[in-house]
Amino acid sequence: MNKNTLWSLRLGFSGKQSKAIEQMGLSKFLEKSFSASYDKKIPSLLDNSPKSLKELRARRQEIKNSNSADAKEMLKAEFKVQQALKGWWIEKMIEAEFPLREKMTCFWHNHFVCTFQKVKVNHWIFQHNQILRENAFGNFKTLTKKIIKSNAMVRYLDNVDNRRDDINENLSRELLELFTLGIGNYTENDIKNGAKGLAGLNLGEDEAVYRPFLENNDTITYFGKTGNFKADEMIDIIFEQKSIPYLITRKILQWFIYDNPSQELVIYYGDYFRKVDFEIKPLLTKIFTEEFPKDNAGSKIKDPLVYILQLMNELNVEQLNPKLLAFYLKQQGMDLFNQTNVKGWNGGKEWLSSQVYLQRNNAADLLCNGRNISRRAQMTDNDMMNENINQLLKVSLNWNKSGNNKTIIAELQDRLLFQADEDMQKDWESILKYDFNPKAEGADNAVMRLFNNMIKTPEFQIV
Repeated sequence: MNKNTLWSLRLGFSGKQSKAIEQMGLSKFLEKSFSASYDKKIPSLLDNSPKSLKELRARRQEIKNSNSADAKEMLKAEFKVQQALKGWWIEKMIEAEFPLREKMTCFWHNHFVCTFQKVKVNHWIFQHNQILRENAFGNFKTLTKKIIKSNAMVRYLDNVDNRRDDINENLSRELLELFTLGIGNYTENDIKNGAKGLAGLNLGEDEAVYRPFLENNDTITYFGKTGNFKADEMIDIIFEQKSIPYLITRKILQWFIYDNPSQELVIYYGDYFRKVDFEIKPLLTKIFTEEFPKDNAGSKIKDPLVYILQLMNELNVEQLNPKLLAFYLKQQGMDLFNQTNVKGWNGGKEWLSSQVYLQRNNAADLLCNGRNISRRAQMTDNDMMNENINQLLKVSLNWNKSGNNKTIIAELQDRLLFQADEDMQKDWESILKYDFNPKAEGADNAVMRLFNNMIKTPEFQIV
């Protein structure tokens, strides 16, 4: 596989940025990615959703006072907003000239998990997502503080139920286990005392706030330090711990490059992360520029986003409904805003179960034939049915129409596969024979059959 295409897939969701990386060089491409502008506006799809505690209470009272049919319609309207928000984000991923910020937002989205199903307030989920986007390349400690004090997080991890006389340890535990230090680097007493420090951190207007009548002002001992600590002070103490950089550097390496990064790399980049005071931008720059020259293609199974957006880019698909893409991702186990649990998507081999592989091959057949990627959505979402998912798509494949069978095979292989063998070459030459005429009628169809064969190989599933 062409190295620039490989890194376009790693730093985004398709091969669309391959030429830009080649022309600019990786370092300049990263600078452009870090400085690229992004949308800071609240999307219009949230116009009718509650945005303040007052509006939320009023909507709940309205639902409570309504008859069952009207209440059901109001709940259905908010569910539609959830689906629209998924499509809104997918469009950002597709349209971004420099998609690294969205790729990193998705990384943080799977690190600081919050879901529609548990939070239930769409505006808070959007706020959470926007905090991740705004701080995607910022400081890890600062981001942790902001996320812990978001309404979405205190709702998702039950800190609304954490009170001085009735302690709930969920947020305290996940802050240490999943968000910062990892298992084995804290004690149960740290969890218990941390929960006391977080008691009373409850829902606010723009962010969570401490409620004086609910908070616990006991003196606590936290990682060997004693005092009356609250969220910010606790996070400062966590970031003084020896093991703090390694959980996140391992996860970043897994997200972008290696399903199984070596412990040596995790420690090497983690030590650097501590040295730059947990600034994310220099860490990413160091990882990407130092891993780029290495021969490391084939080290990671593509997640569903990369798989399907790469196909769309190769086939120049423009009019595919983003709601259908969101539904397809859900089928593949990558439901945006709705991970199965607080641990998030595990990735790795779980992205290539037999069921996922079959679904990917079905999607390949449908797209190569100009059809939408999911038929089942027609039965599960009337909005999708109204938008006519059976409508044919315009698809076209870019290939050198002055080449011969071997040069065309090599061209596609260079874009699509990290490796190939003699048997695969023979199969492809049986599709595109030695006397292939690129000017003949039906040449596009023959190359499309070759493309479809290549993208069904196990090698295409890996990057």
